[in-house]
Amino acid sequence: MKNLRKWAGITIITAAALSTTACNTIQGAGKDIKSTGKAIEKTAEQ
Repeated sequence: MKNLRKWAGITIITAAALSTTACNTIQGAGKDIKSTGKAIEKTAEQ
């Protein structure tokens, strides 16, 4: 259950960050997705 809360929190924070940050180019969107993936991967490793 604790792990589920952690993932829910990460998902909410990521969604908020992505929705408030406007990407001007496709390259910018790719960088945002890549950094989000790395953050999720880092958290999953812990």
